[in-house]
Amino acid sequence: MNEEKLKQAERWFLQRYPGGFFDPELAAIGKRHRLDKMQGFVQEHLSKKCFRDTDEILDNWVKLISRSSLVSVFEKPKFKDLVASLTAKERNQFAAGLKAQLYGDAEAGFEKVLKLLLAYKFGKWSIISLAPVYANPQDEVFVKPTTAKGIITHFELENLLYRPQPSWAFYENFRKQVQHMRSLVDPSLSPSSLAFTGFLMMTLRAGEEFAGQAHYP
Repeated sequence: MNEEKLKQAERWFLQRYPGGFFDPELAAIGKRHRLDKMQGFVQEHLSKKCFRDTDEILDNWVKLISRSSLVSVFEKPKFKDLVASLTAKERNQFAAGLKAQLYGDAEAGFEKVLKLLLAYKFGKWSIISLAPVYANPQDEVFVKPTTAKGIITHFELENLLYRPQPSWAFYENFRKQVQHMRSLVDPSLSPSSLAFTGFLMMTLRAGEEFAGQAHYP
């Protein structure tokens, strides 16, 4: 990782937004992403005890995807249709995979969810990484293709080759390196991993004007 580029990005960002993500301008923009509400939704409707009812869990997973500002408007209806197409056995497997991702063996859960997504030709990073980052925004990461590719290239992250098809190996390594980068900058730049990757994306174009265009990843 090129630490000097990270420090340059930090200096530029704090010069423009002295309070980091607590700067009034960014705080106002951040409210549009409703992170608190999305986290609250996961805590209430995708809690461990909710997994007793598979149909309810899957319905709420669809709602989470549909309400998130991080997921493409084109992917939202496709995910809803996918869930509606699942067999009873697949529904149980899908719910079990999500439960493991959030509350158990994260790798096994990731693989179980991915297997079903691929079976329906819908292996999307945005779908497989969304619920975990809302459930645990400090430790998990959201993988958005354009953001991830830009971060890897610009900050010269090692041993990371982005591929459109999700994989646990990439997720684990990307998450590890993002968390390491977070430890090297001012805490105001990383109140959550979502905010931090947003900071990284914004600073990739540090020479441009960002008025009114700031966003999380």
